[in-house]
Amino acid sequence: MSRMFVAVIPPGDVVEDLDDFLSVRRSAGEFRWTRADTWHVTLAFTAHVPERSFDSLCERLAVAAGRRAAFPTRIVGGGAFPHPDGARVLFAGLEGSFDFLSRAARNAVVASGAEVDGQRFHPHLTLARLGRPTNVTRWVRLLESYAGPPWEVTELALVESHLGEGPRHEVCATFPLGDG
Repeated sequence: MSRMFVAVIPPGDVVEDLDDFLSVRRSAGEFRWTRADTWHVTLAFTAHVPERSFDSLCERLAVAAGRRAAFPTRIVGGGAFPHPDGARVLFAGLEGSFDFLSRAARNAVVASGAEVDGQRFHPHLTLARLGRPTNVTRWVRLLESYAGPPWEVTELALVESHLGEGPRHEVCATFPLGDG
């Protein structure tokens, strides 16, 4: 095992709605746009899951997910990392509190023997990456006008990330949320 992340993956109709919104606008921005089929909300990322830790990680994620209730959300607005004046990443935002899921996922990763990478959690879908810091204030304003269809977060996914000719994500397991 290697690069893995725990994520919430939006349903197909939600992805399609945002993709349609962006499709007529993509040619106006010289960004490296991410593929819609890879959009997800990363709750916890680890650069290396030792083989011996995989089963433990799955068990811990199943327990963690079962302790959390499903909740409504939708993709709304957006922003840029680190900030709109010198952005390296353009993202879409989300409604709802994902913090408790991120904490649970991070705890499961650490308790299984892997290390969590990354900084402070901020729920988002990465839409584009920029080769150099760029002012994307116009794009952030455009994204502020977007509000996608509502959907319910009902499961976590453990995903293996393969780098190379563009990222390829393989869902290894899913874990249904419980009654809280």
